[in-house]
Amino acid sequence: MTTENTGLWRQPKAIALLMAASLTVMANATISPALAGLQQEFAAVPDAGFLVRLLVTAPSLGVMLAAPLAGWLTDRAGRRRVLLAGIWLFILCGTAGFYLPDLHLMLASRFGLGLAVALIMTAQTALIGDYFTGTRRQALTGLQISARNFGGLVFIGLAGLAATLSPRLPFLIYGLAAVGLYTVWRFAAEPDRTGAGQAQAEGAGHPAWLALVIAVSALQMLTNGLFFMMPTQLPFFFASQGLNSALMTGAGLGLLSLCGGLTALAYARFKGSLPHAAVFAAGYSALALGFAVLAQEGSPALSLSGAMAVGIGYATVSPGFVAIALALAPAGRRGTAGAILTASVFCGQFLSPFASTPAIAHWGYGGAFGAAAAVLALMAAAALAAALQTARRRAAA
Repeated sequence: MTTENTGLWRQPKAIALLMAASLTVMANATISPALAGLQQEFAAVPDAGFLVRLLVTAPSLGVMLAAPLAGWLTDRAGRRRVLLAGIWLFILCGTAGFYLPDLHLMLASRFGLGLAVALIMTAQTALIGDYFTGTRRQALTGLQISARNFGGLVFIGLAGLAATLSPRLPFLIYGLAAVGLYTVWRFAAEPDRTGAGQAQAEGAGHPAWLALVIAVSALQMLTNGLFFMMPTQLPFFFASQGLNSALMTGAGLGLLSLCGGLTALAYARFKGSLPHAAVFAAGYSALALGFAVLAQEGSPALSLSGAMAVGIGYATVSPGFVAIALALAPAGRRGTAGAILTASVFCGQFLSPFASTPAIAHWGYGGAFGAAAAVLALMAAAALAAALQTARRRAAA
């Protein structure tokens, strides 16, 4: 582990932010192992198969709609208040699926969960920019992705086991957010953004920060749209092969999260010697490889190895989006930048099943995963070309 990471682990405010980051993975994918069981429970509901899939992506729509409000509140009402309110709402709406009797009411609660996630992610991203600068901020963006992945390993693993007993039990896992609520309340103080704090040295931001943050967020949206084929389609991919959907999905997403978490822990080390474009090239290559392996529709072990490669690739590219956006945004507008980033993540997630489900119906799982691999390979090639161009310019200078 790098020196930067070691120092951050000793700071309570960094731990509080990492615990808040770990909650966001629960918003969508935690209930993925229960999808097949929920579809059976609500089989009499018209379009139950599609509506059950929307339980995973409904929070994404809530985030997209609430992100502008979350950004405005974070910049004006204070980061700490917004973060605490978001976690409270997260617990309330997240656990609601356990006892709500109707599928449509469950969908409504998932929209509320999206509002909570918008508040959490926006305020947490802004606090990273307020608390840390330079290499320490870069290290924390990697640790943030690691926290989400290890959170996914725990939460989705538990959900896979719980779903074998009842498709409703995974909703209770959202109650674990109470631990994060206490940690944030205890250690995440409101930063002083009026004085000469450590973030003020880079507080002016880039003159064209808004356009550049939107461009970075658009790339993040596409990346997340492709990646989110995993939690939305993997349960049905395994079921189509006659496998135990709940256990295999829990194993696949758990291994994905484990590999992603370990990769993100090392982010600060390899990013220190490489430009962002080179890191993106490596990450998109791993993502393309993972989807290409899944496209083979081979043995369970082969499919799980593909999921692991996807986890490595996603964890490699994800920290760069946050680090670049925070470096571009002025100190007083980090809430807005965080809101744009947050909206792009969940916009990609929400749109993912609308693109992948028809593709699977037309080409099958192998064809759809193969198409995703081809797109990601093109993205890797473009990033590699940009990295080589940057290297040539530096050599010429």
